[in-house]
Amino acid sequence: MRKIFTYSILLLTLLLVNSSGALAKHPIRIMVVTGGHNYEKLPFDEMLSSLGPDITSQVVEFPAAYDQFLPENRSNYDVLVFYHMWQKITPEQEKLFSETIREGKPLVVLHHSICAFDEWPEYWNIIGGKYFHKPTTVDGKEYAACTYIHDLKYMVNITKKKHPVTKGIKDFEIFDETYKGYYVALGVVPILTTTEKSSQPIIGWTSKYGKARVVTFQCGHAAPTFQNENFRKLLKQAIEWSYQGRK
Repeated sequence: MRKIFTYSILLLTLLLVNSSGALAKHPIRIMVVTGGHNYEKLPFDEMLSSLGPDITSQVVEFPAAYDQFLPENRSNYDVLVFYHMWQKITPEQEKLFSETIREGKPLVVLHHSICAFDEWPEYWNIIGGKYFHKPTTVDGKEYAACTYIHDLKYMVNITKKKHPVTKGIKDFEIFDETYKGYYVALGVVPILTTTEKSSQPIIGWTSKYGKARVVTFQCGHAAPTFQNENFRKLLKQAIEWSYQGRK
């Protein structure tokens, strides 16, 4: 009888351990924020699906997306992914937006999100950079209006080969849009660069905003980038790394 009781306790313990482990591991839920810029929805959604079963996604669009920064909605997602070029924001929205990330909600920033919020400098601090549509002064340095060129083949160089975001990825060619002359904040960690003359040299970096890890990529204009296996791997690893650093 004692042996049966001991075996039952052991079996119950194993079941509890296994079930708690299963419950503890759930897919990373990303909230993709769009708006203010058109994009090729089908190949973009296919890229999100390619990230695998360990990452699930929901797409929301500004201005409705502001509701996701309310305290009661922040538990609906694990990582924010920005793919917007929104401009309009109220002081209250600024507060909720920055607070969400400062308090630890991880963030991955793609392409034209670098061009968003021309009149909100704190956003530039959040993402660690800014594409300017008009001459702008930052920290005493004047930046001219930035430029862009569509549909170029250029090399993406990995500068931090052992970083979790770039691990296992070698320098690769991409067909994408370039941005030239944008601001990159001091203190960010460059992980991607290019020698393409129509582009800013630093095209990918990591940074911190409050408790949150932030990853920013200049790449991401259209279908050829969405379908690029190296870019997909970068995006997946950026989401995973930013999520792992949450507090």
